Amino acid sequence: MSDSTYGKPLFANMKYCLRCCMPESNEGVLFDEMGVCQACQSAEQKMRIDWVEREAELRGILDHYKGLKKDYDCIIPISGGKDSTFQLHVLTKIYGMRTLAVTFSHTWFSETGKYNLQNCLDKFDIDHVMFSPSRKLVDKLARQSLLKIGDSCWHCHSGVGAFPLQVAVKYQIPLLIWGESLAELSGRSSYRNPIRKFDRDYFTKVSAKRYPEEMVCDEITLREMSAFRLPSVEDIEAVGVIGINLGDFIFWDDERQMEFVRDVYDWREDKVEGSYKRYKSVECKMAGVHDYTKFLKRGFGRGTDHASVDVRTGLLTRAEAFELAKKHDTERPDALDWYLQISGFTEEEFRTVMAEHRRALNIDHLSDESFTAAMERYRQGRETPASAKNKPLPTADGTPIAV
Repeated sequence: MSDSTYGKPLFANMKYCLRCCMPESNEGVLFDEMGVCQACQSAEQKMRIDWVEREAELRGILDHYKGLKKDYDCIIPISGGKDSTFQLHVLTKIYGMRTLAVTFSHTWFSETGKYNLQNCLDKFDIDHVMFSPSRKLVDKLARQSLLKIGDSCWHCHSGVGAFPLQVAVKYQIPLLIWGESLAELSGRSSYRNPIRKFDRDYFTKVSAKRYPEEMVCDEITLREMSAFRLPSVEDIEAVGVIGINLGDFIFWDDERQMEFVRDVYDWREDKVEGSYKRYKSVECKMAGVHDYTKFLKRGFGRGTDHASVDVRTGLLTRAEAFELAKKHDTERPDALDWYLQISGFTEEEFRTVMAEHRRALNIDHLSDESFTAAMERYRQGRETPASAKNKPLPTADGTPIAV
């Protein structure tokens, strides 16, 4: 990498957080008057929180729901990832909660993911409910997802929000417990001003973007979409369903928690496309495609997300983080070949659709001209053609840049 581009962001004129690598194109990002994003502000707040007081609040909530004497004290939505494995440790081993684990299967489990899910069920000896939509429906939704939201994974975004709520209503279990705080990564809230009010539609608003009815087309019927429908507000209120994030009450440390579940419970890491971390979304074969679509649409991917977290925790300098982000965000994932096969898109069609979604954001620094120019500068700045592994870089119109 040439000295002139080392440690600099991919898009030269984009506004980035003054401390980390988060760009203005991140949906919902907020900067303070000094240009610091809310996620970085939250990282500072985290060090000044009285976690003993927060833990006492958590214990009070858990004791209340244990005292209801229902068949289960809580629901934990799990994927078998390191977060849900750690949640099971905390809630079953430390707090003695009788837990029902609930999984919406995206049907794209990696072999490592299959092992981790079954391993945590065996290690914690818990009851488990899982729903798996048909493979043909998932394939059709994967295509419709790209067209509707510029993302391969609508069925997963929607299912992980709807199915645990369906189970909560069916089994009359009011308490759902998720993992990391919303303040940790997205910056949609902060530790000082956490989002505590339960929102039935949260996953739809933030990730799925479309309700099941909006995904119906010539190939997908409304009848097929039952697993993705949210329970009614009346049904949720009748049960008294609420949701909390464990990371709002205990100090959350991804790296240490992963090491803990790996060493104590034999949880496994593996390569994950789109990131230098070996544990984020390790359960899914399609994670790299999801993150690549975010890059093509918003100019950053999971490499930026993870590098920004590591800047906040002092593991990377901002310059080092930008280099990692550029390297991993821009890489075409091998899993894209599989996505194209199941969705029926050609690669040219895929890139055209993503360019349309990017244009719809109307961000000047992500115009076709700016996007192509940024990728060309990055190509020229790389040390040798061999370092690119002969993988084409995308341009605005979908034509690969030769390397």
